This record gives sequence, C-alpha cells and structure tokens, in this order.
Amino acid sequence: MESKILKSLGIDPAYIFLFLIMLIILMFLLYINVNMKYNRLKSSYNVFMRGQDGKTLEESFSARFDELDELSNIAHENKADIRILYRALRSSYQKVGIVKYDAFGEMGGKLSFALTMLDNDNNGWILNSMHSRDGCYTYIKEIVRGESYIELSEEEAESLDQAVYQEMYDPDVQDAIKPQ
Repeated sequence: MESKILKSLGIDPAYIFLFLIMLIILMFLLYINVNMKYNRLKSSYNVFMRGQDGKTLEESFSARFDELDELSNIAHENKADIRILYRALRSSYQKVGIVKYDAFGEMGGKLSFALTMLDNDNNGWILNSMHSRDGCYTYIKEIVRGESYIELSEEEAESLDQAVYQEMYDPDVQDAIKPQ
C-alpha cells in the first residue's frame, strides 16, 4: 500500500514508522520516570499522614503556627529588652583606669591611687586618694567627654588615659578586638 501524499512529499513510510517507534520508547521511559516519582511522593505522603486524619493534621498545623506566633512575640520582646539594656549600658561606668603611686615618697608600697571611671561617652569622675603618715586625703574630679575642667596631676592624667584608651592598655581587650 502506497500513500500518494507521502510519495508527493518524498518521505519514505519506513522513516515515519521508525520515528513513531522511537517516540513510543521515549514516552514509555518518561512514563516509567513519572511513575517512580509518583511512588516516591506517595510513600512520603503515607509516612507524613501515618496515624493522622485530616482533622488531627489540621490541629497539628494549628499548634505549630501558634508556636511560631509565640516565638515571634518572644523575639519582639527580647528585641525591646535589648534596646532598653543597651540604653542603660551606655550610661553605666564601662571604662576604668587606675594608677597606684607614692604620693609623698616617704611611705613606700604605693598606697595612693588615682581611679577613673567613665561611661561610653567618656563622662565620669576621677577619685584620687593620697595616703601619708598624717592621714589619707581623697579628691574627686568630674570628667566630661574625656576632659577635666580642673587641672589633673600626672597620675590622674595617666589614669584618665588608661580609661579613655582602654583598648591600648588592656591586653584582654586587645585580644578580643584582633581579627581571628
């Protein structure tokens, strides 16, 4: 049996037959692939649904969403608490410098000291305690933005520098800020 249409187009029916066989084989392979994916999906679904019906699954989802809402609320509360703590921390004394010295040279043992305590903005005070045989004298000087309006002794200035430039004096701070 000959086809006039195929003959007029110049196509051999054997080529069409081979093309159709290859197409059937390709379709069969795709069918096997889709069937394997379906079976994997079905087994996953069965594992997921094991022991549950639609109602218990809905309750399970609802419980998980409630937990997520609760965690979100806790995260917002934590964020607000951290902001409050950060504001409070900025005004607390964070930087400390201390220099021990002999105030009058006669005592020995370096019983006198200058103690500086500053907040994050370098505001605070210097406490200078000078010890002698006659007694102990204590002075306090206010520090605003790292500077004093009253002249500082050498020890007080060194104590202030230690507090302001704490990173340079404290090896633990230097280790913490070095890139790993």
